Amino acid sequence: MPKHLVDKYGRDWVKLDHIATNGAFHPVQWVSQSRISVEKSPTYYDADEVALDGVNYYTTEDRNAGISRFRAGELDVLGLSPSRYQWLKENLPDATHMSPMLGSYYYVLNHRDGHPTTDKRVREALNLAIRRNVISQQIMAGSFKASTGLVPPGTNHYQAQHMDLGSDDMNARMAKAKALLEEAGYGPDHPLTLRLRYNTSDEHKKIAIAVAAMWKPLGVDVQMINSEATVHYQTIAQGDFDVARAGWIADYNDAENFLTLLHTGVGNNYGAYSNPAYDKLMDQAAQTLDLDAREKLLEQAEDLALNDYALVPLLIYVTRNLVNPKLQGWEDNVEDDHPSRWVSFKD
Repeated sequence: MPKHLVDKYGRDWVKLDHIATNGAFHPVQWVSQSRISVEKSPTYYDADEVALDGVNYYTTEDRNAGISRFRAGELDVLGLSPSRYQWLKENLPDATHMSPMLGSYYYVLNHRDGHPTTDKRVREALNLAIRRNVISQQIMAGSFKASTGLVPPGTNHYQAQHMDLGSDDMNARMAKAKALLEEAGYGPDHPLTLRLRYNTSDEHKKIAIAVAAMWKPLGVDVQMINSEATVHYQTIAQGDFDVARAGWIADYNDAENFLTLLHTGVGNNYGAYSNPAYDKLMDQAAQTLDLDAREKLLEQAEDLALNDYALVPLLIYVTRNLVNPKLQGWEDNVEDDHPSRWVSFKD
């Protein structure tokens, strides 16, 4: 914090007339729920090489209205919802961008006493029955990538790990899943009942319905419960679920940021998964300075958790953006990070 401004203005040091910034642009206007405007900063060390004079960042909750504004030339970049991606890919192919990003969409399994998902056989059966490619390609129209791991491909200094689901033959997988559930004591006279929680949105609902349908041939009775995001995450943090939707977008480009989600006692470990061997590998990795050795420890940890069926990996998030074809310097990347400092318009 800039001490001289805090001393001079107190809490008002953050107001636009007073705030100090050191980037290529500085803020000049903030209209609540509408727009933040920035302009090129004359004090930036490389100001002569910054092409844009300024940027307007608009709040656009109605994605269809946003698409109309983009097509009218009012917007140059717009984040997309999955539902419109296929249509835009066909109708605005030069402007429609999609690229894998550092984000995982997964289902948490409750490992607390009294829940059926404490049984590894149940966890394996639930994973075996899911057709992830159907969810990514048919249910979500290619707007996600199927995944059998927690750490997304493209993560820095890391080789993505995958859950061993055996054969690609779904008939063989379903037969094994049924046998596992029978071995665990579930069948027509004692059906497996699961409460599946998800936070309210069309895409989460579609995925939950699809997963429930895939589990139905196993005799699994799924009770779906939805709530808005804040209530959803508070509820699953308290352990009131059997299966729950969760997602994680990387805070930084490192596998540890994802794998910590399964470490004993971590707040975002919603399923209370606890495996001493996993924790030991993670703790060793945290104290290992050699990057190659650290990578191997992290990969071992993920492989252990996946083969313990600690969770249900489903999808990898992707970046979905409409980008004016006249913009240059925009590069799709796993962090969906696009500093305006490097963007310009073609002549």
